[in-house]
Amino acid sequence: MLSLKDKDRPVIRKLMAAGCCERCVLRFCCVGKYSSYQHSREDIRKELLAFLSDDDNGGRAHEASEEAETGDPPCKKPKLGSPELSSSEKASAENMLEQSGVCGACLGVLQNFCDQSYAKQVSETVRKGEFQFDSLMLAVSLPAQLSVREHSCWLHVKKEVREKSMYLDKEDVVQVKDAFKWAIQGLVGKELGASVLTNSAFEVSIGFAHPETEKDCHFLAIECPDCFKPTKNKASVFTRMAVVKALEKISDTNFLRHYPSPPVSLSSHCTPLETTCLHASVFIAGRYNKFSRELPQTPWVIDGERRMEGSVEELIANPLLSAFKADGFNFCSSGREDVDVRTLGNGRPFAIELLNPHKAKFNKAEMRQLQETINTASDKIQVRDLQIVTREATSRMKEGEEEKTKTYSALIWTQKPITSADLEILGQIKLSKSYIKEFVHGDFGRTKPSLGGLMKTEVDILELDVESVDVDWPPAVPE
Repeated sequence: MLSLKDKDRPVIRKLMAAGCCERCVLRFCCVGKYSSYQHSREDIRKELLAFLSDDDNGGRAHEASEEAETGDPPCKKPKLGSPELSSSEKASAENMLEQSGVCGACLGVLQNFCDQSYAKQVSETVRKGEFQFDSLMLAVSLPAQLSVREHSCWLHVKKEVREKSMYLDKEDVVQVKDAFKWAIQGLVGKELGASVLTNSAFEVSIGFAHPETEKDCHFLAIECPDCFKPTKNKASVFTRMAVVKALEKISDTNFLRHYPSPPVSLSSHCTPLETTCLHASVFIAGRYNKFSRELPQTPWVIDGERRMEGSVEELIANPLLSAFKADGFNFCSSGREDVDVRTLGNGRPFAIELLNPHKAKFNKAEMRQLQETINTASDKIQVRDLQIVTREATSRMKEGEEEKTKTYSALIWTQKPITSADLEILGQIKLSKSYIKEFVHGDFGRTKPSLGGLMKTEVDILELDVESVDVDWPPAVPE
């Protein structure tokens, strides 16, 4: 049953006469029960006609019942009912609901895309993506001009309810996007065997376009030019947010000077855009050891030319990309070492963001197997403590980087033999976040203090190893 009230009768007639579809009639009657929008258009139409066809005796009986409950005399209540419809009026009402034109308020979104056939079409596209998911979130993108048409229809209804001494808040009107979701998401979820949530990691995006009415928004740029600012990332200044902002500023009089109320019906409905799927990123953390002195941390490209084959991030990320079936990745670590520096000890913390993974769930045994796959694929690196973490957890690596200490071992050359006095001096040195290489050789006198300066001789570094990176993250994974 539809949650309609006597006060909705004039609104329903007004919307029907304007050529609005069944679900748009419910929206402007502020029907907030989502199951009402899941009924077929035919069933909603029958209930609307039956509601309008209630005879006057039924309406008076309802008012008498309300009087008994509230104690208000009939003379103090606005007469919201209407006389019984004549045969011709009933036929006219039914004809308006069975009109062949496209609803001017929703551009056909709630007329033609709320059924099982469209749900199957969306679901088939999702299946082709071969994503792994237990739940989904439905995202809907509608043409910006729908906001203009919504406002036009609202002004049309507003005039009617004011004449009946009633009040209807625009904020109570159900938005097209919400009505569409209520009607379709259950069908899509059933087709895919997944629950539909508002915070799922897997998002299915549905969009619509209607080129025929794109010019509906243009008059707003004349009346409210400050609301429309060109941006680099937007193809048009008429974004939904900009249009909504302009509609909040424009007066009813100015709006009606430029745009008809109610909005006109059309011959063509919205065109559905390609359904797209996006899974939230998965974050992988661990520690890596680097054993090669000819391996950069990230791809080494100079002037568009790659200088060395492979990199730490690629050796780690490529097996993960394949296993998670991700579209790409972002790599970050707690600091970095030069291409000719090894990282030993317990390794350097790192995190990888896997973009749009089609498979996102791995248990501990599967993560151990992935770690083994990485470690056996190359003798240049090893990873440990490989694990799935949250986005928030990766920030701890950066926070710890500010306070971390590192231990190095270096093979150096000196022009003169090292004496016990030199060793005593070195034992008293505390570096102020100096780069270890520059501290050893002095960087042509630019780094002070330096090992060469303290020993009063020429010093150079031959080999350097990172023995430890003291950041307590990520947590150790038991073997």
